[in-house]
Amino acid sequence: MTGTSTTGGRKRRLRDRLPVRLRHHWKPAATLGVGLVTMVAFLGDVRISPYVTSTSRVEADAITDNVTGTVGLYDTSVAHSVQLTYQQTDFEKMMKEFEEDGTKGWIKADLVVDGVYLNDVGIRLKGNSTLMSLRGDQGKQGKQGKQDRQGGAEAAPPGQAAGEAEQGGGRGGGMVQYDLSAEKPEELPWLVRIDEYVEGRAYQGEREISLRPGSNGQVPLNEALSLSLTDTSGQQAERYAFTSVEVNDRPAATRLMVENPDTDYGDEAGDGNAVLYKARAGSSFAYQGDDPSEYESSFKQLNKKGSQDLEPVMKLIKWAENASDEEFARDLDQYVDVESLAAYVATQNLLLNFDDMAGPGKNYLLRYDLDTKKFSVLGWDYNLTFSGDATAGPDDATGMGGGMPGGGEAGEGQRPPGAPEGMPEGLPEGMPEGGPGGADVEGGGRGPGGGMAEHPLKTRFLETDAFDEVYLTAYQELYQQFYASGTAAKEVKAIAGQARAAGAGSEELDTAVSQLTGTVTDRAAALAEDEQVTG
Repeated sequence: MTGTSTTGGRKRRLRDRLPVRLRHHWKPAATLGVGLVTMVAFLGDVRISPYVTSTSRVEADAITDNVTGTVGLYDTSVAHSVQLTYQQTDFEKMMKEFEEDGTKGWIKADLVVDGVYLNDVGIRLKGNSTLMSLRGDQGKQGKQGKQDRQGGAEAAPPGQAAGEAEQGGGRGGGMVQYDLSAEKPEELPWLVRIDEYVEGRAYQGEREISLRPGSNGQVPLNEALSLSLTDTSGQQAERYAFTSVEVNDRPAATRLMVENPDTDYGDEAGDGNAVLYKARAGSSFAYQGDDPSEYESSFKQLNKKGSQDLEPVMKLIKWAENASDEEFARDLDQYVDVESLAAYVATQNLLLNFDDMAGPGKNYLLRYDLDTKKFSVLGWDYNLTFSGDATAGPDDATGMGGGMPGGGEAGEGQRPPGAPEGMPEGLPEGMPEGGPGGADVEGGGRGPGGGMAEHPLKTRFLETDAFDEVYLTAYQELYQQFYASGTAAKEVKAIAGQARAAGAGSEELDTAVSQLTGTVTDRAAALAEDEQVTG
């Protein structure tokens, strides 16, 4: 038989070994390869920063298993219960890691919420200075030891029982230092993540639940009141409810559980077409260049990851830092929803919030509307509200937002301005040198990022005459809603009843309720006498 066999030992050509589709289109592929080699050769040491411009509405991981339950998680009209069960060895390992280096790792736990069983949820410690009593470093000397003892994102003044602070007519509203212990896990601040180990799972649409600091007689009534009032004003606020909490069959403790700002919370903002950014404790509002990744240490993007990034925040910071006073007054409404900012700032004053966007913990959220291309400011973490001077008016500092008398700053050995009595001296944990602005400014002056007791947006907004009318209008309207209407006083009674229904009845709670009632009464009376407020 003559000819060449196609099944014998003849080797196939390299071309024949390639996939058919690639053989048909080898020229474009080769061109692309040459182009990539050229780019590497000439641009190998050049940093390329991607800018994402998609306006896709929802990029969150899909919820594939939404456990509905029978009782609304944040229905304040019913009593709630939470039980957590975990392996003690896992807990001990987690606590050891936290004590050694501050790591807040996740461990598996089984959760029963209002009678509904969920296996393998994730739990971890939540907080900053709140948790310092769990670490054995309070006795350390030097600067780091001092910083560890300061009030941070969720801190409270030491040595005070609920509502014990007195300053300038104020009666604190549930401000305490929590003496936390690993021996009482039912009192620890916990973040519960429903889908940490089971992908796609949620409970009534919620992936995270926060068990806030404070238990039993020290349960944070002031935070619940602040969330309730903020919500009644039409501003976005986390939902909450009081609940009894049992951990590994230990005695139950009454806690405040609060919706944690997460991906789904961000998707709810701005009718779903907005990006939500959460300021981190001690974050900087200073310009760091044109690479959005440089801002990740100051802001956490909560939703629309993959289609959006931190570029809008970067542009806002850059503009705010470089704008002259005239430009700030003229162009703020091109970057920020001015009425929203006015409502936010007025709300923090009316609630006597010691730790708002200008406070030590930088407790605020930035919501970027993808339709209007403007930011609005949202509040969160209200456990230092209703503290300080109950007589403070619209133009007075209620916490960290007004600076030291004469324009100075709080530093080493000084109590921050507006702080209630008993607040420790010095700068809070996690705060960068030179103040919250992040820049270490020589001579103690205020840097472009904002010095101690400042935030560029809040401070410049209040100092600019062009915004006096919109701010005062917002203040007067919110005063009517909160105090003149009697809503705040009624809500204190309702919230106290909710806490008692969850098992918090005690003389200590009664004292806290009395103190918070006094603060609200004093606040309402003082504002009623202010003609600027009543018009």
